[in-house]
Amino acid sequence: MSDDAQTPRLLLLDGHSLAYRAYFALPVENFSTATGQPTNAVFGFTSMLINMLRDEKPTHIVVAFDLSRKSFRTEKYADYKAGRSETPTPFLGQVSLIKEVLEALRIPVVEKENYEADDVIATLATQARDSGMEVVISSGDRDAFQLASEHVTILYPVRGVSDVWRMTPAAIEAKYLVPPSLYRDKAALVGEASDNLTGVPGVGDKTAAKWIKEFGSLDGIIANVDKIKGKVGESLRAHLAEVMRNFDLNRLVCDLELSLRPEDVKWAGWDREAVHAVFDALEFRVLRERLYSYLDAVEPEAESGFDLDGAILPTGAVAGWLREFAGTAPVGVAVTGRFGRGAGELTGVGVATAGGKAAWFDPAALDEDDERAVAAWLAEPGRPKVVHDAKPALLAFQAHGWQLAGVTTDTALAAYLAKPDQRAYDLNDLALRYLKRELRVDEPENAQITLFDGPDDDKGAAEMNLMLRARATLDLADVITAELSQDGGESMQILGEVEQPLSVVLAAMERLGIAADTDYLSELESHFAAEVKSAQQAAHEVVGREFNLGSPKQLQEILFVERNLPKTKKIKSGYTTDADALQSLFAQTGDPVLAHLLRHRDVAKLKSTVDGLLKSVSDDGRIHTTFNQTVAATGRLSSTDPNLQNIPIRTEEGRRIRRAFVVGPGHEQLMTADYSQIEMRIMAHLSGDDALIAAFNSGADFHAATASSVFHVGLDEVSADQRRKIKAMNYGLAYGLSAFGLSNQLSISTEEARALMDEYFERFGGVRDYLQAVVVQAGKDGYTATILGRRRYLPDLSSDNRQRREMAQRMALNAPIQGSAADIIKIAMLRVDEALKDSALTSRMLLQVHDELVFEVAAGEREQLEELVRREMGGAFPLSVPLEVSVGAGRDWNGADH
Repeated sequence: MSDDAQTPRLLLLDGHSLAYRAYFALPVENFSTATGQPTNAVFGFTSMLINMLRDEKPTHIVVAFDLSRKSFRTEKYADYKAGRSETPTPFLGQVSLIKEVLEALRIPVVEKENYEADDVIATLATQARDSGMEVVISSGDRDAFQLASEHVTILYPVRGVSDVWRMTPAAIEAKYLVPPSLYRDKAALVGEASDNLTGVPGVGDKTAAKWIKEFGSLDGIIANVDKIKGKVGESLRAHLAEVMRNFDLNRLVCDLELSLRPEDVKWAGWDREAVHAVFDALEFRVLRERLYSYLDAVEPEAESGFDLDGAILPTGAVAGWLREFAGTAPVGVAVTGRFGRGAGELTGVGVATAGGKAAWFDPAALDEDDERAVAAWLAEPGRPKVVHDAKPALLAFQAHGWQLAGVTTDTALAAYLAKPDQRAYDLNDLALRYLKRELRVDEPENAQITLFDGPDDDKGAAEMNLMLRARATLDLADVITAELSQDGGESMQILGEVEQPLSVVLAAMERLGIAADTDYLSELESHFAAEVKSAQQAAHEVVGREFNLGSPKQLQEILFVERNLPKTKKIKSGYTTDADALQSLFAQTGDPVLAHLLRHRDVAKLKSTVDGLLKSVSDDGRIHTTFNQTVAATGRLSSTDPNLQNIPIRTEEGRRIRRAFVVGPGHEQLMTADYSQIEMRIMAHLSGDDALIAAFNSGADFHAATASSVFHVGLDEVSADQRRKIKAMNYGLAYGLSAFGLSNQLSISTEEARALMDEYFERFGGVRDYLQAVVVQAGKDGYTATILGRRRYLPDLSSDNRQRREMAQRMALNAPIQGSAADIIKIAMLRVDEALKDSALTSRMLLQVHDELVFEVAAGEREQLEELVRREMGGAFPLSVPLEVSVGAGRDWNGADH
């Protein structure tokens, strides 16, 4: 194809063909949203599309889809494509999601009733070629090969979503032995299994190509059919009617009347706001990063940059700048440095005012007057600052010896409250989204402003960027807080009274960290390494040879061929060998190989966790995790580097890992405190169900008390199995648990599960009414809200796509309860922190993991700390049932369990 950049290039994609390829290329179990919506086909299709946009650089683009399996071809031949299997259930709904991605990318979709996508592509390719365009067609259907020419190339995916053959006319002839103009003739002879078009028995590519070369075309072969000798000649004559049928059905229609022409589909780039919304819903973080790296969004998007009158302040000039410009009006603050593992190093500070005045200074180059002035300004609550993601800045300032107070708005937290389902809150993106401005300087018309009074231009670029970030943060705060204020002030109250104060508490916890017993961790790592090897050897002994326990292909051969075990779910590469499938298979068969495989996976995961913890121990002998406030859409905190929320506690071996977290020098014990059944208590409060409230207020074991009501037996007569079933019900209802899901969870029939749910709702009718009402109300409002008013917007509640609508309904059930639990533990942390400051205690709060807080107890303070924690956690929010707090203490985290 020509390299002439001026020649228009049309990219045509066969939507269904590529979506199916993607579906079978990527394991569905590895691609789904948090609520269970499969996304493997969408992910694979979008990945291929981004690659093609990057590599082909089309000026025009369109995607064609089949409207249904019926077309003029099925009218001619009822069994056309009849051999194709039924559409896999997880694939259903994904085409509509792909169309949403295409809409966000501003790529048009074309369909034609009674015709296939191939025909739409053929028509557009012919029109484009005739008008002087170059054409690139991406399709997994070989019928497209007949369109290839000097100006038309086919991209044919052959493996996965990244291995693509570039089929030019020469490549097609080399592979299939005939030129594109005769590919249809050859296909008629050899048939096409995917279309259920049978060819001539005994005739393959070589024989068909030989005949075409000898007689010129299929017409020539038919005219000379009596001259073809031997069994293949007899076979051809016997199946001539099928060959002619194939030739008729293989013809691509090139003259359809469509809603658009090639010149109508010029691609101007993608819609950044719409991509954010769709990719957030699909949880496509990696693809979003690739899209941003490779392709430009719709331009012009940014209406302007920023006015900036900036200066790099020399030593001795900082105090004067602060006196002149940093008074009672908010000042934007941005910092550079190194942050993480509970520490920070400050290398630069940028400040900016609403009037455009900005400055940068080096904290290491201040004189005594500047140092005092900056310290006093930062620590003064009455001198307001606006920061984007304040927690790292807090750590960096503290590392320098400064305290940061007076943060009126953290724009990252504000953006999170405004749109909690986003996956990133980058300042550049937020400036474009809310301000329609880029992080660049707008030169005034008279160009009289000197940007920098400082060193050379290369050095000035980094300093200017930091000043721009400070200025953008300041402007962004006004717009986002205005948006948050539209709900009557609840979101602003959460920002100002919960999230922003909590970031200060979390920064202190990150800085403290928790002591780790590295010798014990090393012993544990050796233990799990030995267990991994032992499980591997045991599996080898049972099978009778060595094999790779991590190879799905080898496992499939051993399990389903050699050992003839029942087949698991069918996937493209055979039968799945994921953990859930193997666990279910082991429950059915008890096969010893499965026992060793499962053991191997369990201990390998534990070893990996211990390895990560060992690498995370800092020079002070403590592990400093990072708490994230803007990751979970429900409001829950998350933990990274390392993730302390994924340390297993349900098994004895998992609890052994918690023993590595110990009390540090100068303290006596670790103490843990957590809420008992907080989500069910919130359910009782929100639903107002009298029977559920009574069960909590009875003081008896909650699950036993509810089981007693459901099964109509005395409290002391509730069996362990009855309690187990009702416990699953209690916790599952808030997550949209279905009768099918309950049956799987409890290993009972769907009928028994449905009867159990009916009996439960008969007893706790208020719960049923609440669950129904919350979805209906969310559909009207477009969002759900927690007890503090924290909103989660769910536009898909009104989606035409059933899968997306049901996914949003499950979110609507879960968000108020889980989000309210997040609200309560955050309030509890703030209350405990404040109470500790007001007391004479030197004990300190170290960790928050889900509904649990971990403290380091100073000598002699155990009883006082427990009383303080019980009081502040128990009084965090007034529910209609008690907030019960469980407390334990010990020399290590596991020993402090209760």
